[in-house]
Amino acid sequence: MAYELTTTEKNELSTNQITQYIVVNIGEEQYGVDISFIDNIVRMQSITRVPKVPSYLKGVINLRGVIVPVMSLRIKMGLEPDEITKDTRIIIIKTGHELVGIMVDSVKEVVNINSDEVEKVSFENRDEHSGYVMGVGKQDGALISLLDINAVFAEA
Repeated sequence: MAYELTTTEKNELSTNQITQYIVVNIGEEQYGVDISFIDNIVRMQSITRVPKVPSYLKGVINLRGVIVPVMSLRIKMGLEPDEITKDTRIIIIKTGHELVGIMVDSVKEVVNINSDEVEKVSFENRDEHSGYVMGVGKQDGALISLLDINAVFAEA
């Protein structure tokens, strides 16, 4: 006799999804970027400033003939300015039909996080920067703040 899953069991299976994240360091914190948004990861290169743009927009780069705006996640999130090192990377994000680069201190690894390992975060005193994190994932005892890419680029 075959075992039939109940509706509740089917719902639990469909909600427990595994998502791959690239773990990046920004300062002392680890953040996860959903890999489905990532087009490319490139080494730090010369950024051409663009006048009269918000301070978090560092300028543009030429990526294989395509002009890509680059933003500082540190400044966007209200942190101290970027310190460029040999580990600094630009993650190229696909937003619809456009590409946007985000600067990070370093790229660490790719991890798989099950949706039941993600805790939603509620902030008592929400500020504009707290909306950039959609939850906190647990991976091998470490906590990874999962970036909400749509919120990060909402007013970019």
